[in-house]
Amino acid sequence: MKALRFLLIIVCAYFLASCVSTKQADSNSNLERARQTLDSLYLNYSVSNSHLLRENYPFNEQYKVTYLASENQTNMPNQFSYLWPYSGTFSAVNALLESTENKKYKKLLENKVLPGLEEYFDTRREPFAYSSYISSQPLSDRFYDDNVWLGIDFTDSYRMTGKQAYLEKAKLIWKFILSGKDDVLGGGIYWCEQKKESKNTCSNAPGAVFALKLFQATQDDAYLKQGKDLYEWTKKNLEDPKDHLYFDNIALNKKIGRAKFAYNSGQMMQAAALLYQITKQRNYLEDAQNIAEACHKHFFTHFTSPNGQTFQLLKKGNIWFTAVMLRGFIELYQIDHNKTYLTDFQKSLDYAWHHARDERGLFHTDWSGTDKNEKKWLLTQAAFIEMYGRLGGIDLQ
Repeated sequence: MKALRFLLIIVCAYFLASCVSTKQADSNSNLERARQTLDSLYLNYSVSNSHLLRENYPFNEQYKVTYLASENQTNMPNQFSYLWPYSGTFSAVNALLESTENKKYKKLLENKVLPGLEEYFDTRREPFAYSSYISSQPLSDRFYDDNVWLGIDFTDSYRMTGKQAYLEKAKLIWKFILSGKDDVLGGGIYWCEQKKESKNTCSNAPGAVFALKLFQATQDDAYLKQGKDLYEWTKKNLEDPKDHLYFDNIALNKKIGRAKFAYNSGQMMQAAALLYQITKQRNYLEDAQNIAEACHKHFFTHFTSPNGQTFQLLKKGNIWFTAVMLRGFIELYQIDHNKTYLTDFQKSLDYAWHHARDERGLFHTDWSGTDKNEKKWLLTQAAFIEMYGRLGGIDLQ
C-alpha cells in the first residue's frame, strides 16, 4: 500500500512538473518571439546617430503617408517616422516590461524609446502636446488620438515603475485632450486639432480608457467622471446597435462614417471592462462581453491551412488596430476568464510566426502569409511585438 501511494506521488509530481514546463514554454515562446521581433525592428528601422526610426523598410525618402489631415504635410517626404508609428514602440516595450518585469526594458524606455519620442514634443503651441512629426521641422498637425495612445502608455509606465515624471507627462497630455472636447454634438473629442471636422471613435474610446487609467493611478474622481462621460457619449453616438460594433466617426453635420475598425470596438471593450472593474456595475460587463463576441465574429475568419489544420484566423488588415483590440480582450479576460478569444489570438500569432514573416524577421499584414508586402511598415512590427509581449504574460493553460 505504501509503495502504491509513493508511486502515485511520483506520477502526480511528474505531471505537475510537465504542466509547469509546458506553461513556461508557451509563455517563453511568446516572449522570445517578441524579443526577436524587437531586435529585427531596431536592426532594420534605426537611423544612425539618432533615437529616431524610419517609417518603412526598405527606406524610401520619397514615401508619402496617407493618414494625415493636412494635404501639405502629406505631400512632404519624411526622413523619419511620423509620431503614430514611432509610438508603437512605446506600447511594445511597455508590454514586454509588464510581462517580464525585466529591467532591460525599463532601460530601453529610458535610453532609447522616450528620448526619441521627445523629438516630437511641441512647446511652440499651447497646450503642449506631441505633434505628428519631429518638432525641429515646420509645425505639423497634432492629433488627439495620437496623444491619447501616448497618455495611456505614460500612465502604464507610471504604474509599472512608480516614476512620477511619467504620471506628470500623462496629466499634461490629458490637458491637451480636454482642449479638443466641446459641446458640439453634445460632447466628444475631435480627431485633429487643426481639422475639427469630425469626432472619432479613435479619439473618444481610448480617451475613456486613458481617463479611467488616470483614475486608477490617482484616485481622482474627476478622471472617473470624464471617463464615464466619454464612454457614454461614444456609445450613444457611434455604436451600431445591430451588432455592438463601433462606427469610425461622426461629422459635425451628424453624418456617420460607417467603417468598422478593430481598434475602435476594442477600446470600447476595454473601457467597459475597466468601468466594471471600478464600479462593479453589471451593465458594463455585459457591454464588454457583447463587444467581444461581435469582434470575434467580425474580425476573425474560419481558416484551413495547407496541411488541413482548421481554426479561427484573424483577418488581414491593419495589424496595429488588431493589437489594440487585443488590449480589450485581455482586460475582459482578467474579469471573466473566458479563454476562447485569447486562444484564437494565440493560434493566429503562432501561425503568423511560421508563415507571415520574411527572411529579416519582419511581418507581412496577411496572417495566413498568402499575400506578401514588399514594404514593411514600422507600426506593423511594433504591433506584433506588443501582441506577443502581452500574451507572454498570460497563462492560458
